[in-house]
Order: sequence, then structure tokens, then C-alpha cells
Amino acid sequence: MMKLLIVDDEKMIRQGLKAMIEREYPSQYNIALAGNGAEALELFRQEHRDIIITDIRMPVMDGIALLEHLSAEAAPGEDPAVIILSGYDDFEYAKSAIRYRAKDYLLKPIRRDELFSILEQIVQEKKERESGVHRLELETEGFRRELRSARLKGLLMPQKVQPSPEQQEELGRLELPFTVGVLNYYYSDGARMKPEEVQGMAERLVGPLEQKFIEILTDWEGKLVLVGGREGFLELSRQAGARELKGLLIGIGSTGRSLEEFQTCYKEACRALQYTFLSPQASFMDYTDIQADRLSFPSPDEELRKLLNMLGTDREKEIRSLLGVIFQIEHLPQLDLAYLESVGRSMNERVLDEVFRVHGEASVEVLKLYRTVGDLYNYRHFHDYYRALEHLLISINDYIIGIRTAHSEHADMEEALAYIEDHYSRPLNMAMVSNYVSLSYSYFSEAFKAYTGESFVVYLKKVRIRHAKKLLSENRIKLAEVSEAVGFENSKQFARVFKELEGISPGEFRMKQLERLPSRADNKEFY
Repeated sequence: MMKLLIVDDEKMIRQGLKAMIEREYPSQYNIALAGNGAEALELFRQEHRDIIITDIRMPVMDGIALLEHLSAEAAPGEDPAVIILSGYDDFEYAKSAIRYRAKDYLLKPIRRDELFSILEQIVQEKKERESGVHRLELETEGFRRELRSARLKGLLMPQKVQPSPEQQEELGRLELPFTVGVLNYYYSDGARMKPEEVQGMAERLVGPLEQKFIEILTDWEGKLVLVGGREGFLELSRQAGARELKGLLIGIGSTGRSLEEFQTCYKEACRALQYTFLSPQASFMDYTDIQADRLSFPSPDEELRKLLNMLGTDREKEIRSLLGVIFQIEHLPQLDLAYLESVGRSMNERVLDEVFRVHGEASVEVLKLYRTVGDLYNYRHFHDYYRALEHLLISINDYIIGIRTAHSEHADMEEALAYIEDHYSRPLNMAMVSNYVSLSYSYFSEAFKAYTGESFVVYLKKVRIRHAKKLLSENRIKLAEVSEAVGFENSKQFARVFKELEGISPGEFRMKQLERLPSRADNKEFY
């Protein structure tokens, strides 16, 4: 509601203007009345007025004198909008009014439309002015906040740094004591929410964070960092629990009682946040609660060595059991997180890296999982990491078994091919060769085709015809003798298979070979 003051020495005019304005703008103006400039000035000194409508010619103090006092006494930016009224069309009065920044000059009798038009213009300009000031204030405050956040963010480095004078100045604005908290949100697939989205979620839980926390920052790893009272973090945790937002994780440091403790409190909050990793039920962790009675164990070097040896030996059940021993699963809620971090690094260096060093790269899927499992904190909780690691180890186990099987099959097939090469001239079948390499008939059939790309029968035919072509080219024995020499039952079968593979008969093949010789003898007896 705008505050308006009507100043005129004629009571009827004062009352008339008041009634006119209130009828047109009900509940929009708080209107006071004065009979001369002196009364008006006293009222203004008691309570600032947004608009003053004043006559010029009045006893005690006229309108121009009132304008002079208002101009001298009003604080910068708080000058009221003044509308001058006069029954005289006097330009000198008008010039004086303009000099003292009167908004407008109206002659009596006052026309309603002119007065209302001026009032509406004043109200609109005031709104625009306030909006501009407010926007400027917001922009200025936003800039200050960004500058403050940027300076304080420099103290959120992994390594401890000495605060600069500017950072010390920003630290000096913190209220003592204070608590630093770090927030993260993980989706069910393990992906992490952006810090601005985490802030939005927190504000939906407890309202604007600026009203509850001194500072709102984002650290170098993309975590939302809040500085304020411990109760604010507890309220956040309670509201998240009530709405079952299990993905919102909060870690807070111990209470900071001096500005020098800011960095330490931040690092404590980060460590507390990491401890939510131990259990799916842990969504809020106070650093002061994680220091006592934490269990640690010697490095499981021997167990890691056994695990590496087991991979590729088809001992899946034993691998799963040994993995639980390595990570001390039965003691998980009480474990010192440093133990799990150490074991995770050892698992990477002594098992996973060694597997790929010895056996080469696995499938793309296994490699992707390997890269992710390389860091515990790629996962929302330890159980997620553990299941992924277990799956990776079983996949590696199958991979190594497959490599060893392939090597074994390779040796078996090479031996089978050598046996065929040595015995092709004799009655030979797949049963004889599979028995020779000690493989079952059905398994040998599939493995042989996978290795050579052909069935056993086709492969044997090609071996025999290859040797037959060599004998035919030498032109030393008859066709029937060639057929017998390479293992065919009779000449008719030999001729059929030869033409099937080469497209011509054995005799035609021999003739083509003889035509290539420089001189030919009469060798008709061989056809």
C-alpha cells in the first residue's frame, strides 16, 4: 500500500481529493491530510510518504517552501513524488515546482482523469524503479556470492593449502562454530547426480538452503558442500529418510571452532561421506562416529596369490569363498575403510593386472567391467562393488578356461592333421583319428570342423586329391595305381571325387600337365 499525503488549506478540497482517490483505488493508498506546508513537513518527518499532492498558495508554509524542505531533508533515492495544485495559471510557480523536481503541475479545478493518469504513472515508475533496484541488488549479491564461492572453493583442494588474504577474508565471514557437510546422490544404476540437481533436491526437502546454511559450494569432484549448523544436516537426513530417498548420502565433519579448521572439517566430511559406502542402509555419517573401534587386518597377500592361481581352474565356488575372506565380509560394518581401499588396490595390482598381463585382453564387456571395478568409489555401496568384482573374476575364470581349452584343442587338431597326412593312403575314417587323439567322436567332429572350416570327409578327400595331382604330374604310374596309392577303394570312386573337386577327370588333368612340357614322349600306356 502506497502512502499519500494531501496538503491544502481548504478542508473541502482535501476531503474531496481523498474521497475521489479512495473510490477509484480502494485499499491501494494510505492517505493522510495536512492544512499547510508546515503540517505536511511534520507528518513527512514522522513517516515517509511516497506521493505528496500539495497546493501552492497556503498560509504558514506554502507549497514551494515545502518542496524546498523536502528536497533538503529527504534521503537520496527516497524523494517523494510531488504533484503541484494551483488555482492560478502562473508560469513562475510552475518553474519553481520543476526546479524542485515536482512530478507534475495541475490546475484547479482538478480533472479526475488527469489526476488518476498521473497517479498511475507514478505507481508504474515506482514499480519499475524498485524492480530495477531489486534486480541490481540480486545481480550484485549473486556476483558477491559467486566470488565468495570461488575463493572458498580454492580451499577444497585434495592437498592442504595456505589460505590467501582474500580467502582469509571470506573465512572471516563464517559464523563460529560451524559444520561442513558434503552431499552426493546416486541413482540406482550407480550414476551420480549433478551438484545443482542435488541442491534442488535438498531444497525440496527443507526449503531454500540460503536460509539454513552459511555457504553453498561445489568442490572439485562435483560434490555439493554446505557450511552451517549441525541441525541443518540432521533435518536434511530426517526428511530424506521420511521420503525414502536412499540415494542421498550426507557426510559431515566435526564441529569447527576456529577459521583455521575449515579445510580439516571439509576433509573430515569427505571421509565421513565415503563411510556411507560400507552399508546400503548408511545415508548419513558423522566423522566423530567413525573413529572408534574400527577393525583392520594384515594385507591378505597369501589369499590374493591363491586367488590368482585359482583363476582358470574351474573352481568357481572356491573363488567366491576366498573373495569373502580377502575382504573380511563378516566384519564389514566394523571395518576400517582404509583396509578395504588397500585390498582394492592390491586386487587390481596383484590379480587383475597380472591376469591381463599374462593372458591378454578379454572381450569388450569384460574390459569395461575391469575398468569400472578398478575404483571402489565408482559404486554407490560396497555391496555393488563386491558383486561387480565377483562377476568380473568369474568372467575372467571362464575366459582363462576358454584360452586353455583353445590351446589344448589347437594341439589336438594339429596332431590329428599330422596323422591324416601320414595315413591318407590307408583306409581311414574319423573314428580312427578321434581315437588316436583321445577325443570323443562327436566332440572331435565339431572341433575338427571349427578348426579347419571343413568336415572330416571333405578334408580327407582334398588331402588325397592333392597327393594324387602330384603323382599324375610326375607321369610315372597308371591312373589305377594312382587311385590305390592315395587311398581310394577303386578307380571309379577316384575319378568321381577328382572331377568333383577339380572339374576335370584325372586323365584330362594328366594331359594338361604333359602339354606344358617342352618335349613329349609317347606315354599312351599310362592312360
